[in-house]
Amino acid sequence: MAAQRPDEGAWLRTLKLAIRFSLREMRGGLSGFMIFLACIALGVAAIGGVNSVAQAISAGVANQGQTLLGGDLRFQVNQRSASDAELGFIRSLGAVSQTSGMRSMARLEDGSDQALVEAKAVDDAYPLYGALETDPALPKEQLFGERSGVFGAAAPDLLFDRLNLHVGDRLKLGSAVFQLRARLVSEPDAVSDGFGFAPRLMISSQGLAASGLVQPGSLVENAYKVRLPDGTSEARIKDIQAQAAKDFPQAGWSIRTRSNAAPALSANIERFSQFLTLVGLTALVVGGVGVANAVRAYLDGKRGVIATFKSLGASGSFVFTVYLVQILLIAGLGIVFGLILGAAMPFVASTLLQSVIPVPAQGGFYPGALAMAALFGLLVTLAFALLPLGRARDVPATALFREMGFESRGLPRLPYAGAALAIVVALAALAILSANDTRIASIFVGATVFAFLVLRLVAVLVQWAARKSPRVRSVSLRLALGNIHRPGALTPSVVLSLGLGLTLLVTLALIDGNLRRQISGSLPERAPNFFFVDIQSSDVDAFASLVGKESPRGTLVKVPMLRGRIMALNGVSVDKVKVPADGAWVLRGDRGLTYDARQPENATLTEGAWWPQDYSGKPLVSFSAEEGKAIGLKLGDTVTVNVLGRNVTAKIANFRQVQWETMGINFVMVFSPNSFAGAPHGWLATLTDKSATTADDARLLNAVTRAFPAVTTVRVKDALDIVNRLVAQLGTAIRAAAGVALIASVLVLSGALAAGNRARIHDAVVLKTLGATRRTLIAAFSLEYVLIGLATALFALAAGGIAAWFVVAHIMTLPSHFMPEVAVATILVSLTVTVGIGLAGTWRVLGHKAAPVLRNL
Repeated sequence: MAAQRPDEGAWLRTLKLAIRFSLREMRGGLSGFMIFLACIALGVAAIGGVNSVAQAISAGVANQGQTLLGGDLRFQVNQRSASDAELGFIRSLGAVSQTSGMRSMARLEDGSDQALVEAKAVDDAYPLYGALETDPALPKEQLFGERSGVFGAAAPDLLFDRLNLHVGDRLKLGSAVFQLRARLVSEPDAVSDGFGFAPRLMISSQGLAASGLVQPGSLVENAYKVRLPDGTSEARIKDIQAQAAKDFPQAGWSIRTRSNAAPALSANIERFSQFLTLVGLTALVVGGVGVANAVRAYLDGKRGVIATFKSLGASGSFVFTVYLVQILLIAGLGIVFGLILGAAMPFVASTLLQSVIPVPAQGGFYPGALAMAALFGLLVTLAFALLPLGRARDVPATALFREMGFESRGLPRLPYAGAALAIVVALAALAILSANDTRIASIFVGATVFAFLVLRLVAVLVQWAARKSPRVRSVSLRLALGNIHRPGALTPSVVLSLGLGLTLLVTLALIDGNLRRQISGSLPERAPNFFFVDIQSSDVDAFASLVGKESPRGTLVKVPMLRGRIMALNGVSVDKVKVPADGAWVLRGDRGLTYDARQPENATLTEGAWWPQDYSGKPLVSFSAEEGKAIGLKLGDTVTVNVLGRNVTAKIANFRQVQWETMGINFVMVFSPNSFAGAPHGWLATLTDKSATTADDARLLNAVTRAFPAVTTVRVKDALDIVNRLVAQLGTAIRAAAGVALIASVLVLSGALAAGNRARIHDAVVLKTLGATRRTLIAAFSLEYVLIGLATALFALAAGGIAAWFVVAHIMTLPSHFMPEVAVATILVSLTVTVGIGLAGTWRVLGHKAAPVLRNL
């Protein structure tokens, strides 16, 4: 064994001695470090818990992929059934179950009331995996079978409540009568069918056929779910997908596997977990300010010990090592507390989220998520602790014996400042590289760094303004202004910690408020009263006549409508095209398509020209300008879409501006009429009548449903109410998550007060000795907190307002408004938190006895 070099042995002996001294000093307990512990534990718990819950849900999706998908493979075609060749290929793979889904109107037998439903027709083989649960539990034959011309159906409580129905009651769907024989409790593959705006109505395939709803061009989704032989590998499933694409290039079907049973749910979970992780990181970074305050206050209390160390010959490096070990041990304790809370979250979520997400979160231990949270906690601790530790290292013993504490200005030695900067860079890189969307994470990191710099500048400006303010007669106000800019003032810590939390809350509150305003205010004013879907070409004139009779003052707009999937761009399959997230949604799933010989009235061309009315050349298409540019298209490029099992390639003739927020009839793609010659399709229509009352809408809805039972009628106000409720629930959840950052701000504020208590005690005792009353001191401290809180709130309003405007106007492309009520609420919260916590911490200071302090002067 090689002998240790002398410097290595000395270094190890010094480290052991430093650890021994650290442990001895910690025998006195963790006094002064409770805020430190709380800040680290809160941030680590938020990051570890959120990612553990996300992994738990993802594990639930993966482990129950077959049940959630309804099979090992799922082939879906729209507006048509699979051809004989396609069906033969699917059936050659294993057991098959076919389900059909479409939106339609269900109405009472007497026609007195109706409701939009998501009808789902199932066959005898359904479900291939999982179990259909109803109350009462009935065999499928009894549940859906025909009795004397009446078919069976099952529906959730929502439909029973909406139409005031009971088990055994009847309703009509299309031209068929159905009896509600049970309540729908659990539908195993519901999540794979996507989100629905209407309650489910589950019927048999024979019942759907008898309803007459499925006509050429009807918007029906046919899903063929396959149960493969046991033991089929993922590699074999990928081979089947490749074979399906090769043998049936014109099928235009979407194929999903058990490993990707709910892509929309998985994507939303990833986005929301990333947002919550960034919020947790914000709380941790805000808590870092608390770490710095706690370390500074702790070292300030240890100034005599540090002075003694240095007087006895201890080096600055030894002093640094002693207290770094202590800080790391305490941080480790906070991280452990946070990890315990984070590890428990999946078990709590498995019960709390069951009613919200149709996938059970699998309670378990997720070491990867917890390790990431622990690493974040450690890096934040080091980043904020190195600077005060580095300053303490260089303070001479004589200064420590003479002075009341550490009030040194400037940065410590270059190695400590450089190490802190390197850790901050590593923390930013980790936050970006571990995120699902690196662009959003990069924006967050950049915004956080910018906010730190700006808030530091705000604190400097507040202190400068207090220093330059004219002399006032009020003693309390004069003392308050002096406290704001004196050495060791609380101003930088309060502005930084409270500013970040309030800015986040203001941003989210303004985004939520603007969305609500759009949905409940200006949007309904511009939106039509009704959407009518699946109007058959043979009925479109009669339908228009009926609507004109029932709503003579209304404006009816109708266009032909098909469904199609984009298969290729410029001949390259969309599976091989990489596009930014802003435009990726256009390439996912089916899109509504239309054709028009004339340029639509609501279309404003940004590039190119419209085709002639009698155009008969190769297919042309008008593409939405914003979405087209997002996916990199230009004039002359080609787009291949699959419609009714046939690929159509069209050249982009022009780009047009689309105002999606009007909720009028808008399409990403409008084709020249010759593109779909002879293709069966339905029509889409809107009715706008701003003078119509609720009674008028009900009368029109009833008349249309009676005369055209196959037409799906969507009352826009009802749809907006559903969206408004969803936005409200999401907004509440997001504000609650953002509250974690505000809690961290409050903790840091409390820690800043604790860090400054010794100086406050000294000031209060001296002032009381000179004749100041308790009332004067309370007024002075209150004014100090009010002024700092007001300045912080004003910054939060400005920064949060700009951030919200950018998100609403440039990302959501909606009108953005500043809301005074949000401003007032933010100022009140800021002042309440600042003054309340400030006075709570100051009250004990004011009651401190003078003698012990005066003896040490």
